[in-house]
Amino acid sequence: MEKEMIIVLDFGGQYNQLIARRVRECNVYAEVHPYTLSLEKIKEMNPKGIILTGGPNSVYAEESPRYDKALFELGIPILGICYGSQLMAYTLGGEVKTAPVSEYGRTEVDVDDVSSPLFEHVDNKTVVWMSHTDYIANVPEGFEIIAHTPVCPIAAMANVEKKLYATQFHPEVTHSVQGQQMLRNFVYNVCGCSGAWKMDSFVETTIKEIREKVGSGKVLCALSGGVDSSVAAVLLSKAVGKQLTCVFVDHGLLRKNEGDEVEAVFGPNGNYDLNFIRVNAQNRFYVKLAGVTEPEEKRKIIGEEFIRVFEEEAKKIGAVDFLVQGTIYPDVIESGLGKSAVIKSHHNVGGLPDCVDFKEIIEPLRLLFKDEVRKAGLELGIPEYLVYRQPFPGPGLGVRIVGDITEDKVRIVQDADFIFREELAKAGVDKGLGQYFAALTNMRSVGVMGDFRTYDYAVALRAVNTSDFMTADCSEIPFEVLQRVMTRIINEVKGVNRVLYDLTSKPPGTIEFE
Repeated sequence: MEKEMIIVLDFGGQYNQLIARRVRECNVYAEVHPYTLSLEKIKEMNPKGIILTGGPNSVYAEESPRYDKALFELGIPILGICYGSQLMAYTLGGEVKTAPVSEYGRTEVDVDDVSSPLFEHVDNKTVVWMSHTDYIANVPEGFEIIAHTPVCPIAAMANVEKKLYATQFHPEVTHSVQGQQMLRNFVYNVCGCSGAWKMDSFVETTIKEIREKVGSGKVLCALSGGVDSSVAAVLLSKAVGKQLTCVFVDHGLLRKNEGDEVEAVFGPNGNYDLNFIRVNAQNRFYVKLAGVTEPEEKRKIIGEEFIRVFEEEAKKIGAVDFLVQGTIYPDVIESGLGKSAVIKSHHNVGGLPDCVDFKEIIEPLRLLFKDEVRKAGLELGIPEYLVYRQPFPGPGLGVRIVGDITEDKVRIVQDADFIFREELAKAGVDKGLGQYFAALTNMRSVGVMGDFRTYDYAVALRAVNTSDFMTADCSEIPFEVLQRVMTRIINEVKGVNRVLYDLTSKPPGTIEFE
């Protein structure tokens, strides 16, 4: 069977990373590439369809990203979204103007052509997410209007013969009520995909590819004990067995008791037949991070120090050819894709030093989203309690301590986080939460404990609901639970006299603090 693929061409928009995620939910493989991907490369990849993403530019601005008109003459189905729709219209001879009224947020759209392949099983009126200043004023020759809003006369257009479709709105975001159905219609009705991409085939194919790549070489796996690195480790173990050595670096920035918990699972007395090495490098990291307050610099330092520790361990083992990391797709995207904005460097992507002393780095999960990683873990037979463990960033508490890092601050956030997680579990409200943790702000304020004045830190609690970790909404934790957490933290954690709850969604915030 031919490999079906949808290419997502990234024009730098806010929601680009979600599109591939939504297409994959339809059991169709999708990859995000910068808009600079050449026409020759696209032909070589032979996609079943192409999606042009949104972006912040105006098609008329000289510096705005463009694409060769020949893209639309390849005979490949194309869906343009927001800027992508305007680019399609502009490139093919339509007219794009500044909209008399900008549209932002939830908007009711009227479907003009209910028989359109794009709108099968979509209501005549449906709520979508708009975010635009420009709009398509006139469609190109051969196109028809298939949807509108009161202030956007061309909310969607189509050239059915050439299989070119465009929506001014964003079907990929959850606020577009039937947006997933529209994307499903595009990949099945328009692109003719069969939906053959499933996790069992991914696991089987990846194990085979790893065996071929590694051959008889030795492999070193960066094991943090988190979901991503655990799945990567078991995947490699299935592929190359004892050729794999897992190195767990305790950098002193883990959750309370986590180092011992990781060793209990993967160590000599654990569940897996792995070569396991634990490196206690807490002081080494504290010294390197002393006085550093800038988040990106902290990430770079932690990332480089990780690699240096691995190199040292590799030299002890001797002749290690490959380094394995649990990098996943959101790490890659947020660290910068093409000319998209870098949201934050991940220690295992943008935080890598220029010189790494290994033949090659293997990232078997690089193209998977978090929920797909969990599915792969279950497919590999990893127990559910490990697969659904709370996510934890590679830099650990280094990005949950705002400002400089000290051993005492690490203790504060470890203890506060332990209390928060324990109380959520006791109350039974931890199930279904995407991520939850305590972070230490850099704010100190006056308080009163007993008859004495205090001047201590504020701890911020964060809990979010998310399916893909690319967008997230604040979780509504019962107030009485938050009160219990607050009381315990202030009473039990020395150095804290104030507890805050973070209500920020993503975007505009990120899930982590730094």
